[in-house]
Amino acid sequence: MRLFAVLAPLAVAAVVACGAAAQQPKKAPAARDWSTHVVQAPSGAYLIGNPAAKVKLVEYISYSCGHCAEFIAESKLPLKNGYVRRGSVRIEVRHAVRDPIDMAAALLARCAGPQGFSGATDAIFADQRSWFRIGSQWWKTNEPALQSQPPLARLKAVAEASGLSPLMRGRGMTQARIDECFANPADLGRLSAMAEASWKVIKGTPTFVINGKTGGGGHWDTLEPELRAAGAR
Repeated sequence: MRLFAVLAPLAVAAVVACGAAAQQPKKAPAARDWSTHVVQAPSGAYLIGNPAAKVKLVEYISYSCGHCAEFIAESKLPLKNGYVRRGSVRIEVRHAVRDPIDMAAALLARCAGPQGFSGATDAIFADQRSWFRIGSQWWKTNEPALQSQPPLARLKAVAEASGLSPLMRGRGMTQARIDECFANPADLGRLSAMAEASWKVIKGTPTFVINGKTGGGGHWDTLEPELRAAGAR
């Protein structure tokens, strides 16, 4: 009896504690970061974000386009780190290549693969003034002597001389991987086909298509209202 008298209050306390624990509200699961969901479309374009996003945004961009660099800089925080991360906007990046240095930059960015493409693109645009100025001067001087070389060899040379390849090495891309970037004619052919298709439907970069309709102007402050009107949250 004495033992029961001692244990009974403990048993009641345990039941009460267990019940209290059961009544604690469960923590909501962490929201998914859709900006890390990146796949490649059959066309070769990279798709960034939620496949079920209400707003599908196509970006036609050129790495040597100054307006594109401005757009990427001003839109990164609200677009990629906001709408795309939350899952309400998916971005499809289509390359509209304008010159050999642009082609070299696109090959390097795409060579980073699905998970590295977005970060490589941001880094290339952030350093655009430097590599494009150096690369343009180098290409103008050396292009005649490069005519005897295969296209990929010429692109590899300008990528190195301009600072694009060193930029990618600084981000962790190995030299072996860079060599691969400029060794596959099929990759160059796919990118060239995408660029040709892009210039058949656009007149300049950046150009945006929102849920199948061209719009958005050429800046973030003109694009965002249209994204919100289309359902971006």
